[in-house]
Amino acid sequence: MNPLEKITPLPNAAPVRTMRVFIRDLVLPCSIGIHQHERLAQQRVQINVELTCVEHPAINDDVDNVVCYATVVMGIKAVTADGHINLVETLADRIADVCLSDRRVLSAKVRIDKLDVFKEAFSVGVEIERNRADR
Repeated sequence: MNPLEKITPLPNAAPVRTMRVFIRDLVLPCSIGIHQHERLAQQRVQINVELTCVEHPAINDDVDNVVCYATVVMGIKAVTADGHINLVETLADRIADVCLSDRRVLSAKVRIDKLDVFKEAFSVGVEIERNRADR
């Protein structure tokens, strides 16, 4: 008998249904920046988050069966209130970690805009994407 004939194929896995949960244009005060004047006063940051989440098979109009955007916002507020951060990249990474702490979140895209850095520009910042598989 050929060794390949002994291999039992795995059953086809059901595709995972996903949904996107997002928070757009959340503006919060934050102590952020590498310059001395940025350590003296908070500045406005605008935060956008897009989460790809495993969809519960039966949501049943129950908030416990979804990733709650209010919980995510509270987590973001806790990160921005937790002391000075030098880099927007660090802030984005910490927010992604908060989002990925919910096991239903497969990926988190986080965009941070500092709004008041250059009068000639609406904003400057960074966007990152983190995946559960990379953790």
